[in-house]
Amino acid sequence: MLASLDNQMKVSTGGVLRPVGVCVINSPEWFFSTSCFEYLHKLLSSKPMVTDGAGGKGTWGKLLDTDGDSRLDRNDPNYDSGEEPYQLVGSTISDPLDEYKKAVVAIVEEYFSNGDVELAASDLRDLGSSEYHHYFVKRVISMAMDRHDKEKEMASVLLSALYADVISPVQIGQGFFMLLESADDLALDILDAVDILALFIARAVVDDILPPAFLTRAKKTLSESSKGLHVIQTAEKSYLSAPHHAELVERRWGGSTHITVEEVKKKIADLLREYVDSGDTAEACRCMRELGVSFFHHEVVKRALVLAMEIRTAEPLILELLKEAAEEGLISSSQMVKGFGRLAESLDDLSLDIPSAKSLFQSLVPKAISEGWMDASYLKSSGEDGELIDEDDEKMRRFKEEVVTIIHEYFLSDDIPELIRSLEDLAAPKFNPVFLKKLITLAMDRKNREKEMTSVLLSALHTEIFSTEDIVNGFVMLLESAEDTALDILDASDELALFLARAVIDDVLVPLNLEEISSKLPPNCSGSETVHMSRSLIAARHAGERILRCWGGGSGWAVEDAKDKITKLLEEYESGGVVSEACQCIRDLGMPFFNHEVVKKALVMAMEKKNDRMLGLLQACFGEGLITTNQMTKGFARIRDGLDDLALDIPNAEEKFRFYVEQAKKNGWLLPSFASSNTDGSLSPSPATAT
Repeated sequence: MLASLDNQMKVSTGGVLRPVGVCVINSPEWFFSTSCFEYLHKLLSSKPMVTDGAGGKGTWGKLLDTDGDSRLDRNDPNYDSGEEPYQLVGSTISDPLDEYKKAVVAIVEEYFSNGDVELAASDLRDLGSSEYHHYFVKRVISMAMDRHDKEKEMASVLLSALYADVISPVQIGQGFFMLLESADDLALDILDAVDILALFIARAVVDDILPPAFLTRAKKTLSESSKGLHVIQTAEKSYLSAPHHAELVERRWGGSTHITVEEVKKKIADLLREYVDSGDTAEACRCMRELGVSFFHHEVVKRALVLAMEIRTAEPLILELLKEAAEEGLISSSQMVKGFGRLAESLDDLSLDIPSAKSLFQSLVPKAISEGWMDASYLKSSGEDGELIDEDDEKMRRFKEEVVTIIHEYFLSDDIPELIRSLEDLAAPKFNPVFLKKLITLAMDRKNREKEMTSVLLSALHTEIFSTEDIVNGFVMLLESAEDTALDILDASDELALFLARAVIDDVLVPLNLEEISSKLPPNCSGSETVHMSRSLIAARHAGERILRCWGGGSGWAVEDAKDKITKLLEEYESGGVVSEACQCIRDLGMPFFNHEVVKKALVMAMEKKNDRMLGLLQACFGEGLITTNQMTKGFARIRDGLDDLALDIPNAEEKFRFYVEQAKKNGWLLPSFASSNTDGSLSPSPATAT
């Protein structure tokens, strides 16, 4: 039809198609015909155009304002490029997605100017187009990428705040995947787009709004030539596999608007304490809102319940606060369930401080459900009576309580033989994996010294009483609960990867055991990523030396290196005799759990050089608490066990050793029960500790 209309519009101008205005002059009767109106409608609805200017060579002057379209024939001998029309944005039918995109740009711009997370969340809810929220994820990040670190940090904080409550986890993933697909286009405008986007993804993983499995799925979907795949690889290698990556990633943009987890926990504890004192529910809810961490409200629930157990008179107030927060929608049902779940998992530890914690918790669950502010679905995942199913076994519960005490004592005394005896006294070898899980979980929340002690203990346990299967199953239990552990310990994944790698380096596990552990884990869980990370650590150059020192400085130790340093400091003391300097050198080693080597070498040197000054050093170390009775005992026991070999080089070694034992007992270094020979019935140290 359009072709016939074009023929009708070719007037007496040599067959050249002219603008509609020309047709008005040459054929007015056609202009008012139905065909013309159909033709005009077609043109105006596709590309509305208008010419600018008052004409040019070979034309008939300025078109009428009513003309909606102007066309020039570039084959016309009189064609002038200056007459090309400008495009005019005409009124079109409104597209909901277009309207949404325009609105979110305004929301993001306003957020970048005022930093008000709650306002941005409210504005996004008011749009009422939740099915498009993945576009919001893409837009806020793409806008932040071309701005300063402050806006990048603000974008990450906003997404964490909106996660689950406003934007679903699925939409978060969709938004990031759209960004990966458009990485090639972003790189044209932003030179370091790959690195910035990789950091955004790493930050999302650290903030728990993207699961690590997202990276694996994305790699399978993206083409090998795309920059999106390069983004994923950069995120994995440069950010997520580095030691202590969580803290590094969180602080990369300066943390100008970010509040750390520890700071949030402290503020939550403060507001709950103030609430218990004042009883002002409205004020407590306002403080919760001002924190702006709706994604972390499970911590409010957990701490509130613990406070209700600690202060029995505060229970009605606490329940009233949680009920009010739930009814207002301040604490979502998912956050409420998560808070109860986290408390249920920590009941064993909590019972050490609050003996009745378990029974109190079991009474709180039905109250919360009956009052309607706790989802009854919680019971399906935790057991019908509100407790974890695994805790039904009374023997298991008692075992957990007792091993926590044993582990705490070990961290204080560093007495491996005593710990092994305590475990054997429990006579529960089937719970060995549970002990390993509890040991590493407690160590992860402590300093590097305790982490190093834990790795040393694993080697001893493997030699003495633990089978490889026990250790494999213990690590499987740890990795299965890694996501929950990460709620309390930010870099839990990194720590677990290092413990796994260290176990391989220490020959507690073999590399094939990592495959076995991985095969026992659920598909696409974060634990599988941790196993993969440990493989990467082991495969790196000089992995053995690095992993042996993974807990930093002196606490990550190589045995031969430590022995060499101890020998040198004792030789310097033997020649110089400065006690304070020798003690400082022992402190600087930072290895109190290895001070039995100082005792052993000092005694051997005293025998060899016939210089009893070494006893003066040991007395000074004992007096300062630098070398404990346990370490003294272990050092003397190692000499006792090796007396036969020593006697080959030092004929009077046994006689000298008896003298040293008597002096040690007199000075209180050793217990009176310590015997100077194994035939006297004393306990020898385990082979694992006689390094």
